[in-house]
Amino acid sequence: MSRYPAPTLENLPADIQARILEVQEKSGFIPNVFLTLARRPAEWRAFFAYHDALMLREDSGLTKGEREMIVTTTSSANHCLYCVVAHGAILRIYEKKPLVADQVATNYRKADIPPRQRAMLDFAMKVCLESDKLEDADFTALHAHGFSDEDIWDIGAITAFFGLSNRMANMSGMLPNPEFYLMGRLPKPKKD
Repeated sequence: MSRYPAPTLENLPADIQARILEVQEKSGFIPNVFLTLARRPAEWRAFFAYHDALMLREDSGLTKGEREMIVTTTSSANHCLYCVVAHGAILRIYEKKPLVADQVATNYRKADIPPRQRAMLDFAMKVCLESDKLEDADFTALHAHGFSDEDIWDIGAITAFFGLSNRMANMSGMLPNPEFYLMGRLPKPKKD
């Protein structure tokens, strides 16, 4: 799972155990990121607090799918296997378009997405790879597609946060759970 041994669930503080069990209940497994980062509880809490502030905001102008699209695209640029596979799976579920996650992970410029999302990803990639070259024209381009200044902040913050996440996953040798590879690729079986 990682270069660093993950703690066992029962040896973690109660608040971290509770959150991990909640995720396991919802997804059917424990994503490796939860246990890998739990080796340092204070950092785990800070990481997931910021993650949740960015990715679970209800008042964002970005959809959940668009947020995952940013993560998948920029994680690909950062060569982060864990985040491309895990967030690509989540993207497939939110967008209900299995091909789009693979397309944006490989080359978002050829992905079957509207111009608005293409502009969003152009900006995210500039934040990811050349943030020192951002200029007013980059913001103007997003405004032309209906993004507010707060939306643009979200695009930049998600990109920056996952830059940290990508580097931690790569440094630690974190691998994606096998479950992520098939999520959202096939329709869920109907319950009787």
